[in-house]
Amino acid sequence: MTFEIESTDGNARACRIKTVHSTIQTPVFMPVGTVGSVKALDASDLYSHITPEIILGNTYHLYLRPGDALIQELGGLHKFTKYGKSFLTDSGGFQAFSLSSNTKIEDNGILFRSHIDGSKHMFTPEKVLDIQYNLGSDIMMILDDLVALPATKERVINSIKRTTRWAQESIDYHKKSQARGVGQTQNIFAIIQGGTDKEFRKISAEELCSLDFDGFAIGGLSVGESNALMYDTVEYTVPFMPENKPRYLMGVGTPEDLIENIYRGVDMFDCVMPTRNARNGTLFTSFGKVNIKAARYKNDSDPIDKECDCLVCKNYSRAYLNHLFRAKELSYFRLASIHNLAYYLNLMKEAREAIVNKRFSEFRKDFYNKREFK
Repeated sequence: MTFEIESTDGNARACRIKTVHSTIQTPVFMPVGTVGSVKALDASDLYSHITPEIILGNTYHLYLRPGDALIQELGGLHKFTKYGKSFLTDSGGFQAFSLSSNTKIEDNGILFRSHIDGSKHMFTPEKVLDIQYNLGSDIMMILDDLVALPATKERVINSIKRTTRWAQESIDYHKKSQARGVGQTQNIFAIIQGGTDKEFRKISAEELCSLDFDGFAIGGLSVGESNALMYDTVEYTVPFMPENKPRYLMGVGTPEDLIENIYRGVDMFDCVMPTRNARNGTLFTSFGKVNIKAARYKNDSDPIDKECDCLVCKNYSRAYLNHLFRAKELSYFRLASIHNLAYYLNLMKEAREAIVNKRFSEFRKDFYNKREFK
């Protein structure tokens, strides 16, 4: 993987990440394909209508179903899914948080009870990388200990200690694996923890960033804290992260979250929000959110967003989308997901262009002005 900073405007950065499968321009939003599929879409939809250079898959879910060994046998994620560009795979640390009733954090890893059949599985730093070697993802997240907020000081301290120890184990194992010919084109990112406490964030960032990872993520946010506190935590943490490596904020978020964290120096984002909200009837636009199931759109001949040139906005009306949603027509999920993801990725392109042209502050103001006067 190569990484190059092409332009900056304040703290905002326009960068280029090159993997063996694609060239990724940042800021970048990664559509979430948890089980190797962006919900309601297939690879042809991604190539034709959304054009992401990277999507996210999840190690825990793919390990359980269909199984990482099967995916390796069938050519890895790229051949298995027919999506030939870059994959980032999350390590399973988030599932220890989201499926907390089925998990137990131990010093050497995370013990999972499968949400599918109740079987027990132990994820260690080495096991997580072995699964991702089989998946063949371009960027592999290492195992971390994510803390739900609010949390006690003792719990956060233990999280930092485990995360740092697991990070050292991961990088040591990765180097040994590459020396024997495994994962040679795969890259690993560490995940900074520390809750919303500035001193803890500093400790975690300094410990992890002293290690030779290919990139670094800010984890443990958007898990219950306020937006303002999340922004403050990111703003404080970013300066401890290397300038010459990608910065990834995990699991975030709304269009506003993306703009605010680009402003603070973040390069990469992912979130289920655009596709999940699409399925529930919420569509994102340049002037804010549209609740397409509302009766007011029943006779509305306008496109979802007049400023959007996606497949859906060029061809279909709000009235049609309203009808599809109310009729529980399956094609609604596809069209709504295409629009929301196209909106997100176009927002990233516009932000990048603003950074390159040294007008990101103006772009940020215009972004909010459109929402205020919708």
